[in-house]
Amino acid sequence: MEEILEILESNNKITEEQIATMVNKSVEEVRDAIKKYEEDNVILGYISLINWEKTTKESVTALIEVKVTPQRGEGFDKVAERIYRYPEVKACYLMSGGFDLTVIVEGKTMKEVALFVAEKLSPLESVLSTSTHFVLKKYKDKGTIFEKKQKDDREAVVL
Repeated sequence: MEEILEILESNNKITEEQIATMVNKSVEEVRDAIKKYEEDNVILGYISLINWEKTTKESVTALIEVKVTPQRGEGFDKVAERIYRYPEVKACYLMSGGFDLTVIVEGKTMKEVALFVAEKLSPLESVLSTSTHFVLKKYKDKGTIFEKKQKDDREAVVL
């Protein structure tokens, strides 16, 4: 029934009836599967992807690379939990490679994000270093292209 999850991930507005037709199951089977996925925390929420650049809302997104000292007996989880509890943090990932955590932060201005890093993130005792990268433009997010090129279907006329 993972087909249901794939369908919902690509379009959370699709109806249970449409899903049932697509996976060749009854509406009741689909409804029960979705309910179980929600109870088991497989489905964590239903999110709309917004292109905020087409609105008047001003915001800045930053990707912050964080090197940390893992906590004895807790590993990286305790440090990550402390960081992801801040409301400014929109995502937090454990990474392989040259740093330990990727933290995605949103704020109204670059200064607000910089103050978050300087006053809340960097002072944490487990944080060794940070490197902040500001998102300048989004081209694609969660599989969705933000600006689709307009195709010119006009035919050339030669005189």
